[in-house]
Amino acid sequence: MQTIKTALLSYGMSGKIFHAPFLDFHPGFEILGAWERTKKLIQVDFPHFKSYPTLEELLADDVNLVVVNTPVETHYEYTKKVLLAGKNAIVEKAFTTTVAQAKELATIASEKGLKLTVFQNRRWDSDFKTVQAILVQDLLGEMVEAEFHFDRYNPNLSPKLHKETSNAGAGILKDLGPHIIDQALFLFGMPKSVFADIRITRDHSVVDDYFDILLYYSDFRVRLKAGFFVREANPAYLIHGKKGSFLKPRGDVQEDELKLGKKPNLDNWGIESIEHQGLLHTEINGEIVKKLIPTLQGNYYDFFDGVYNSISNNSVEPVTALDGIRVMQIIEASIQSSNHKRAIVL
Repeated sequence: MQTIKTALLSYGMSGKIFHAPFLDFHPGFEILGAWERTKKLIQVDFPHFKSYPTLEELLADDVNLVVVNTPVETHYEYTKKVLLAGKNAIVEKAFTTTVAQAKELATIASEKGLKLTVFQNRRWDSDFKTVQAILVQDLLGEMVEAEFHFDRYNPNLSPKLHKETSNAGAGILKDLGPHIIDQALFLFGMPKSVFADIRITRDHSVVDDYFDILLYYSDFRVRLKAGFFVREANPAYLIHGKKGSFLKPRGDVQEDELKLGKKPNLDNWGIESIEHQGLLHTEINGEIVKKLIPTLQGNYYDFFDGVYNSISNNSVEPVTALDGIRVMQIIEASIQSSNHKRAIVL
């Protein structure tokens, strides 16, 4: 088995929680270390890993793959340096801050024959995989509307300054937005037009913390919402077709288990609690059916396995640069729509 030597561009929450556990568990990856500017934390968890003092030293090492998991406003600059150094890249969401930046990175990767993928791990959440299965089985009939929520109750500002200062990568639209935008595009493709309302709702906030995006397709609509003042959670997914409906609460356990220090596996990882099952109410073979649907198993390992295969076998990336470009197109159209109070044709 080919070993892909990998390095991280930071070892904060995303490196420690979302990337290192899966890269360390997957037999096809070898983590060399992480770029750490001040706090030297990676060697606490992995004493044999390197703590690179500079990006240049990291890129000069024998690295095949670099995880760009730094603040959003740095993604374009750092990913460009990574690609120009001849390294494959995984880039956290949001991919970049503009469509133009995303397209330029995709072009560089293509010209150099490198793999460039966006870390849209929420495609491998248990709740979303269950929603996808319901649609693949065509249990709801012709689509009428869908609504995806990524809601929280947290009126306090984040202690992470890059998330709460006015910069090109800050705000909920580029933080939580890429998750559900990507999920919608993955299921339904690109819409014909976009209407959005983007607001600031928290006291003393200078960045957007609420959005309501409406994606217009030919025969149905998809609404995407997120905010910090939802104390009583809505279903994360509401799908309505001409035969029936499927409602699914957010229930994926992977992030919580990773924060507790649990290690991923291929057997019982990512299994939701039974009380988070989705409700299916539809018509099947002329009979009205209303029942709870067992949730499928989630596992972010599958994303990293897809990255491994894309590099070692030259297969398509699990999330392509084009996927990342399309998410940025929706984000840019949403900002334009909210500013001008009108729908934006794509």
